[in-house]
Amino acid sequence: MHVAIAGNIGAGKTTLAHLLSKHYGWEVLPEAADTNPYLKDFYEDMPRWAFHVQIYFLTSRFQQVLQIAQYPHDVVQDRTIYEDAYIFARNLHTSGLMNERDYHTYLQMFESVMELVRPPDLLIYLEADLDKLMDQIRQRGRAYEKNISQDYIAALSEHYRQWTSNYDKGPLLVINVNELDYVRRPGDLQLIVQQIDATLSRTRH
Repeated sequence: MHVAIAGNIGAGKTTLAHLLSKHYGWEVLPEAADTNPYLKDFYEDMPRWAFHVQIYFLTSRFQQVLQIAQYPHDVVQDRTIYEDAYIFARNLHTSGLMNERDYHTYLQMFESVMELVRPPDLLIYLEADLDKLMDQIRQRGRAYEKNISQDYIAALSEHYRQWTSNYDKGPLLVINVNELDYVRRPGDLQLIVQQIDATLSRTRH
């Protein structure tokens, strides 16, 4: 089984992925953010590095897709290949940070790899308000994220809203995390687990 967690920067995807891995025994497939050699440069000069950073993420995510197809056990994935195109690349293009030529080339590559992509058995979307996202970004204190603006995060949230409202590739579970703290409050994690169990139960019938 392939479960994927989607959500904006700071939504808590990585933390939840590891907690669910511990609970269910799923293997975590992490996002390649910390290993992306373009990310620091991108946040300092987005127009210059937009294409590079997106190509790296697309490549690493497609490698994960190929891994998942070969895995003999259940996995939980931190962010999906769909978000690379429908959220981040689209936002860079609509905001003028990725030019038309680069965006067209990127989409050609994305559409090519999509022919080999199987959707997750369950997509979990972590929904959060802008204040929650910005607060969690500040709290984790990653150096390469210090220049992220509220406008950038807000634009991503709008693309997420549009994408999830039209998502039709499989079961989708939307969890609003504004009032949740599944690290410090075990009951909050249990609420999420109950929703996951109920959703998976429905999809198996």
